[in-house]
Amino acid sequence: MAIKHNNQIQKHHFHKDWQRRVRVHFEQAGRKHSRREARLAKAAAVAPRPVDKLRPVVRCPTIKYNRRVRAGRGFTLAELKEAGIPKKLAPTIGIAVDHRRINYSKESLVANVARLKDYKARLIIFPRKSGQFKKLDSSADEVNAAKAAFAAEGQTQGYATNVGAILPIKNTSAEEAVTEIKRDDLPKGEEAAYRRLREARSEARYKGAREKRAKAKAEEDAAAKK
Repeated sequence: MAIKHNNQIQKHHFHKDWQRRVRVHFEQAGRKHSRREARLAKAAAVAPRPVDKLRPVVRCPTIKYNRRVRAGRGFTLAELKEAGIPKKLAPTIGIAVDHRRINYSKESLVANVARLKDYKARLIIFPRKSGQFKKLDSSADEVNAAKAAFAAEGQTQGYATNVGAILPIKNTSAEEAVTEIKRDDLPKGEEAAYRRLREARSEARYKGAREKRAKAKAEEDAAAKK
């Protein structure tokens, strides 16, 4: 009996070349351990500097996700200018810069400027050469206090290894974002705010018709007096 359509099973279908064509991942646990060791080694090597850079708070794109905030690529030149940080100095002190991003709202500008100022207040800049302090370096007392916090060679105790842990980016929950306002909490004169809005809308909508009606009535009264 002949086989119809595409029901025939190929003879070599299950005879795969396992050595070349099939890849397994039994090294996942080992690679996870290696990545962790590499992160710790990097943190110890660059200490007391953090392993990451300071990132701005930006809105996620598209209307579906713009209620959330996340870390952006870098701060704008306007944000750096408002915070009083030169654009060429910023990358050297752990601040990411994105010259292409633009501030479209005052809210994002104010939030990121406050984030920069908070980072700048906590920042301790060590001198390039020991004992030779320059204009932008931190004071000797701050540097000595930071060195005293360093427990032992190869350790990162007392230092901020991650900027995101100190200045995290948090999304407000629905319970925090929406609060119930009671009538007693309203300012004086705002109790009937909805009615006042409806009346203002009605006034704006029928303004032309009412002015036309009043003008016609005034003309009729003037004609009747003659």
